[in-house]
Amino acid sequence: MAIRRILMSFCSFYLVLILNLFVLTNATVPAKRFVSPFNRTSFPSDFVFGAASAAYQCTPRTLRLKEELVKEVGDLVYGILSRTSTQLSPLQDGKVSKGVNPVGIKFYNNVINELISNGLTPFVTLFHWDTPQTLEDEYGGFLSSKIAKDFGDYADICFKEFGDRVKHWITLNEPLSYSMFGYARGTFAPGRCSSYVGNCTEGDSATEPYIVAHNMLLARATGIKVYKEKYQKTQKGQIGVTLVTHWFVPKTKTPQGRKAQLKALDFFLGWFLDPITYGDYPASMRANVGRRLPKFTLQQSKLVKGSMDFLGMNYYTTYYASPMLSVPRVNLSYTTDNHVDMTAEKDGKPIGTPTALNWLYIYPRGIYDLMLYIKQKYKNPPIYITENGMADANNSTLPLKQALKDDLRIRYYEGHLWFLSKAIKAGANVKGHFAWSFLDDYEWDAGFTVRFGITFVDYKNGLKRYLKKSAYWYNKFLLNTGK
Repeated sequence: MAIRRILMSFCSFYLVLILNLFVLTNATVPAKRFVSPFNRTSFPSDFVFGAASAAYQCTPRTLRLKEELVKEVGDLVYGILSRTSTQLSPLQDGKVSKGVNPVGIKFYNNVINELISNGLTPFVTLFHWDTPQTLEDEYGGFLSSKIAKDFGDYADICFKEFGDRVKHWITLNEPLSYSMFGYARGTFAPGRCSSYVGNCTEGDSATEPYIVAHNMLLARATGIKVYKEKYQKTQKGQIGVTLVTHWFVPKTKTPQGRKAQLKALDFFLGWFLDPITYGDYPASMRANVGRRLPKFTLQQSKLVKGSMDFLGMNYYTTYYASPMLSVPRVNLSYTTDNHVDMTAEKDGKPIGTPTALNWLYIYPRGIYDLMLYIKQKYKNPPIYITENGMADANNSTLPLKQALKDDLRIRYYEGHLWFLSKAIKAGANVKGHFAWSFLDDYEWDAGFTVRFGITFVDYKNGLKRYLKKSAYWYNKFLLNTGK
């Protein structure tokens, strides 16, 4: 799997509709356990709602900014496609020393200005898995500690050029996914893994995921240091990171089941959030991984610790966790180092309603439990749910009218938003929620076989877009005053 020759560029935009003045008094009430009334007023007045997209997953080859970037349908303002080709990179070949690309700078200035002029607040992600090929060729990308300086230089240019208007920066998107799928399983770029894991030509699933994650933590902390020392005081923005995890439920209500749950959370969430909060990896990772897990120097620990103003969390699903019956002694990999069996079934029954993706089951309660877990263990940081959604199958034989009726997605969002509102009432410091995704997209190794969007993209007819039923539901939830 080749990595595209581009700069670490704007790959994700989170579109925010700040709707403090709008309420809804007659929203559809989620079935059974959800209590009426449930609407916009169930959230704090300054809570923000939006939709997310990623350039690599959503961008066509050509883009007419004013015609395609932002469109209005009724009261719903929607849109954002960002282009990440070589000529639209803010830098040349991933390095400041190679020069700044004025075409890329101009393009993103236009994108940001167009968003703001249409009442949208951009949350901008600096890295969404598109490492510059030049840096891969020069020193192996995130396998090398050298990338921290180049990432810091790149971030510096972005803050300098766009920070007067961008007030919410996200350094990395899902470093867990990038490390695990790119270097342990080999199913994402750069496609590295051990030969006993998959069909990879090179890699080491037992060591490389940890090296990459370590360098990602140092790179993002370097970028944040630049922002805080040079720009934050005058630009008055915030900077954070987006992490992803499943929630885990003990498969058995035993001490062993609880221990397995906590280990799974350590290896998914704590791998990154422990260093950011406390300056070091979880003790369970130190115990299980041993010398294969890199160590922070005192200076590195100080750099990483506290390096976020807010936490972005991507949540999709929940799994059962139980102790692994047979712990591997050879053919080691990050994916088995936690010594936990993770499954979506118990006694032959799925943990939640299945979806078109074999790993995603609908379990809204998980977002509530996850928020309270972070509140308790990680000092209750400000949290934005930066991705939350489900996938339908991409059935090309389905008539368009039927394809737009995504009632299961509406149930998904009803349930998750309801539990999120309960988590806030229980003290979780949650500030916003972003639907994934704004548009149907190219879903990495699943390709175009599934659809995540609240907007339907007709791939056969010039990428025409149609709002799905869920988009209208979401719009009504946010905008209808009930008058």
